[in-house]
Amino acid sequence: MNSFFKKRNVIIFFVFCLICLVAVVFRYAKLALLPVGAIAQNEPLVERGSIVDRTGYPLAVQTNFYHVGVTLKDLREKAKLTEKFINDISEPLELDKNSLRKILSSSKNFVYIKKKITQEEYENVQKITESKNYNFVSYEKIPGRTYPNNSLASQLIGYMGDDGKGLAGIEFSQQQILAPEISDEMIEEIRNNGLEIPQGRNIFLSIDANLQYKLEKICHKVMEQTQAESMMLVACDSKTGEILSYIGLPSADLNDYGSSPLETKIDYPAMTAYEPGSVFKIFTVGIVYETHGISPNDSFLCDGLYEKRLPSGESIRISCLEHHGWCTPKDGLRYSCNDVLCQISDRISEEEFIERIRLLGFGSKTGVELPGETSGLVKDPSSQSWSARSKQTIAIGQEISVSALQMVQAATAYANEGIPLQLTFIHKITNKDGSIFYENEPKYKTRVFSKNTADYILSCMETTAKAGTGSRANLKDVAIGVKTGTAQMADKVNGGYSSTDFLSSCMAIFPIDDPQIILYIVVQKAKGETYGGRIVAPVIGEAADLIVDHLGISRGGAASLEHSGVIKISGSNQIVLGETVPDFTGKTRKDLLPLLENQNIKLNINGSGWVTSQSPEPGTPISENMVIELNLE
Repeated sequence: MNSFFKKRNVIIFFVFCLICLVAVVFRYAKLALLPVGAIAQNEPLVERGSIVDRTGYPLAVQTNFYHVGVTLKDLREKAKLTEKFINDISEPLELDKNSLRKILSSSKNFVYIKKKITQEEYENVQKITESKNYNFVSYEKIPGRTYPNNSLASQLIGYMGDDGKGLAGIEFSQQQILAPEISDEMIEEIRNNGLEIPQGRNIFLSIDANLQYKLEKICHKVMEQTQAESMMLVACDSKTGEILSYIGLPSADLNDYGSSPLETKIDYPAMTAYEPGSVFKIFTVGIVYETHGISPNDSFLCDGLYEKRLPSGESIRISCLEHHGWCTPKDGLRYSCNDVLCQISDRISEEEFIERIRLLGFGSKTGVELPGETSGLVKDPSSQSWSARSKQTIAIGQEISVSALQMVQAATAYANEGIPLQLTFIHKITNKDGSIFYENEPKYKTRVFSKNTADYILSCMETTAKAGTGSRANLKDVAIGVKTGTAQMADKVNGGYSSTDFLSSCMAIFPIDDPQIILYIVVQKAKGETYGGRIVAPVIGEAADLIVDHLGISRGGAASLEHSGVIKISGSNQIVLGETVPDFTGKTRKDLLPLLENQNIKLNINGSGWVTSQSPEPGTPISENMVIELNLE
């Protein structure tokens, strides 16, 4: 040891220490002279706007969810508590005990035992963990979305994912309106200038939730009775282009979207392209009538078979279900006669026929506010797929594919004296303070028919409802025009057309003298009866009858009353939230609307009419983020 502490070694040691000290001081001085970095701040939170129906009834609202996590390191230190914890927590979280044991046996330091529990579940579990002193349990609050009506209009409303981005429907297409994205430059400007954070706007859809619910009940009944694979219903206000009801079945529960089958997530009226069948005949007759190819008094002989031999020697043969004899164009539609319609198609050239079909919007997206819309398919006479019989088969609704939205938009031309309307799902958009940001106004497209042509086709459709294939849709006291259709569906396995799969449909316009509503229903792959006039026309009648009553459309047999024009409305007591839950019994949906803006509670409204029951009971102390369930009848 004495040999180590020689003068030379000691000097070297202290020189080394001095160098290290100088290096540390230099490094510290360098860091000290650097400018102070900005303190990290949380990004401004944008509250997502709500989706409501045209009256303000909530369809998709912002809420909070919670992830439940466990710090396993702390739990292991209290090993004796593990089984007790499993027994206490498994039931309120609806977790299998064995699955929970497996999660808790992980080698990780932290695990989530359940994600996205509701506010109510969170409150119940938190009471248990606090009372039992389970301080190894933590909760992560995340913004989420709740859909009070589950599957109602699910394909229209769409779904928001865990990342706060819309994944389908209006939630997807209107993402920037519902939750505007804030750039880094905007964040800096907001912080520096003390500006308000831009918030998501509320979207008022064009649908009426109450009407939607009633029509969905009818459709579910039809699906059950016919054992159909899918069904579509679109009801449109023909004066504004706003869709009042939009149904595609089967449909997904938006509160359990992730585990819903794929077929329930398909937006059938917008995404599905199909051959429309005989309903398309109203457009064929309208086009040829508009070009003066036919007149109301023209006669065509139906002998059960359309047959034509071309100069090339090729023969075209298209059969008809009946021998209808001599028919006017109106009779051709009334009986849905293939022979007559094929003869009518001979009165127009291939090129002009297809051009006018495209003018009606077929072969192009309608441009509604939904993602994934199909363009359908309209053949071009110059294409290789065009054959000698293409014009005739397109005239009767084959060799052309359309969407339900395209069919409805084309029909708006007949309801508006020859001018089609742009369809829309948005009634208006409001800012958070309730001020109007956007309000829909009718958007008219280029005229495609004269008023005379539109009136003629409406009269043909009225005759079809009174004494034709659509007689089962006749309303008696409201003049209605209809056209039914039945189309063989493509056999995707063997090619050609299936002998068992059919698409049954019906189009209605009413009241016929002043069209206000266009109603279109499609049933795909029904079992048993398949003719549109037999299975869909009665549904059109039932649905149209309901719409007439719901919207208060005048009926022919309605009594006429004189009134001064002055209506006295008794005031409704405003609901005031104090420290306890009030009694909501007897309150209407309109009475409840102001409470939806209250940030301290979450209101779930089920049904329509007046409140008949509630949970929790009146007098229950109000807690933060309390969920109040109200049932209306």
